[in-house]
Amino acid sequence: MSVKKITKILLPLILGGFLVWYSLSKISIETLVQYFKDANYGWIALGLFFGVLSHLSRAYRWKFLLEPMGYKPDFGNSTMAVLVAYLVNYAVPRAGEVSRAAVMTNYENIPFEKGFGTIVAERMADLIMMLSIIVITLFVQFDFIFELLTENFDPIKIGILAGGLVLVFVIFTRFVKKAQSGIGLKIKKFVVGLIEGITSILKMKQKWAFIFHTVFIWLMYVLMFWATIPAIDGLHVPLGGVLIGFIAGGFAIAATNGGIGLYPVAVAGALALFGIAEEPATAFGWIMWTAQTLMIIVFGGLAFLFLPIYNKNK
Repeated sequence: MSVKKITKILLPLILGGFLVWYSLSKISIETLVQYFKDANYGWIALGLFFGVLSHLSRAYRWKFLLEPMGYKPDFGNSTMAVLVAYLVNYAVPRAGEVSRAAVMTNYENIPFEKGFGTIVAERMADLIMMLSIIVITLFVQFDFIFELLTENFDPIKIGILAGGLVLVFVIFTRFVKKAQSGIGLKIKKFVVGLIEGITSILKMKQKWAFIFHTVFIWLMYVLMFWATIPAIDGLHVPLGGVLIGFIAGGFAIAATNGGIGLYPVAVAGALALFGIAEEPATAFGWIMWTAQTLMIIVFGGLAFLFLPIYNKNK
């Protein structure tokens, strides 16, 4: 294994370990354990139920991308492939997508490159949903976010920075459009492919069913976050806090292996903006992350073990 690959695997784990230490420096282990003991696990179970629904919907949505190519995968295999992918991502970031396509190659005879291509198209749809949630949050909490920025940053500097970013974007876009070689051409090809992937979703026969499941998946993600909040007695988070906390947690999961260490820090930081005390906010972040992680480990592990048994006749 090359040094580059080893670094990609170890660096997120080292970062995660440091963030675990940093998070636990904000709350004693004894206090955190007490929060876990006092938590209302009925609400946590409800949150996990929403999480399971999102995974089932993701597995079902996949068929809308595979069917136009002539493949009709078994729903059980699709579901287990999704769960295995989540599990693998905890060990090696972004490797889950590869393992998911590989599972379908092994058990459904779907060519790897075609299966992987549909997963990339899915990610484009998910990116659009994440951006949509960010936009909705900006509208819902515009006054709060504007006040937060003006109190902590010079409005003139913000304006200059925004103008500078727009100027750089315009210049960069023109450079990319004219590029015939090098990194500019690679970026142009990537953007063109991105647009083609998005428009292919709109051209599929069952596009409305695909769009419905995409919205449903992300609604379940938000509901999973929201439903777990009452698990901590006395923790009250407004809608804006739920959305901003969810976004912060989402970026944390993308940045490290399953959000290890970073998820509680990011969520606590987001909730702190709404005046929520650091201790219960950090405890909520740990409870939320632990519940999600255990769900993936249990269901992903079972899927990994059950796949060959389920397909023994193939």
